Amino acid sequence: MSVLMPEPKNTLLGKDTVYSDRYNPDLLQPIPRALGRDAIGDHDFRGTDIWRLYELSWLNEQGIPQTAVGELLVPASTHSIVESKSLKLYAGSFAMTKMSGKDEVAHRMAEDLSSRLGEQVEVRLYDVTAYPGAVRAMPGINLDTLTLSEGDIVNAYETEPAYLKFDENRSETATETFSTSVFRSLCPVTGQPDLASILISYTGKAIDQAGLLKYLVSYRCHRGFHEQCVEQIFHDLRATFAPEMLEVYACFTRRGGIDINPFRSSMRDTPDEIIREMRQ
Repeated sequence: MSVLMPEPKNTLLGKDTVYSDRYNPDLLQPIPRALGRDAIGDHDFRGTDIWRLYELSWLNEQGIPQTAVGELLVPASTHSIVESKSLKLYAGSFAMTKMSGKDEVAHRMAEDLSSRLGEQVEVRLYDVTAYPGAVRAMPGINLDTLTLSEGDIVNAYETEPAYLKFDENRSETATETFSTSVFRSLCPVTGQPDLASILISYTGKAIDQAGLLKYLVSYRCHRGFHEQCVEQIFHDLRATFAPEMLEVYACFTRRGGIDINPFRSSMRDTPDEIIREMRQ
């Protein structure tokens, strides 16, 4: 089953741009979440998109460059996401702007993003030497170590939920966490590959692991933004298995000094831990 997200119009992706180094909030471009959710046919999502900025710099009042690692926490309930290249250009516009310190930068970024995305966005800035986001491996059962049975092959690479099925050898209610590092999708505008590690936790009737791996592999040629891919995975798992609890967390690799980490849950808005995966 192919679920195609319409290509957003008038974005900066794939276009030559002029890099401004003077603070300019008008560089931010919102994209309605409805584009992806209408394609899925589901608008019922809870969670947070966690963005990390590794190339943020400004001048202090004496003209000395300052730098920080930024975390943006964008609620899944905002009416829009921010287009990633526009966020890069916006962050870059602080480069030759004098600020009193991290608090002023964080306040301005939170104010600018919140006004454009329709809800309060939390901005956290950390000293580079004190950033708490230690790199770690994804937890859970690693699906990448599975060996498919003879004759069991993947032949669909555009979102195939038919691969999803219950584990017929288990009847008990299971609480399990699975991970994979082989996920790939494509940018809906440029077609560039987006690689990620995916974490899935659930409580419910046991899920067939091989079928779940094949389903995640079937995104390999799917064109969708990171948030839309995670919401489609969440929707398909919820629709197929009706679990008591479900969470999907994706850690996409960095592009343009930014990585994006959507988290969706049936029970809470933010994860217990913000994961920074090995490739980020």
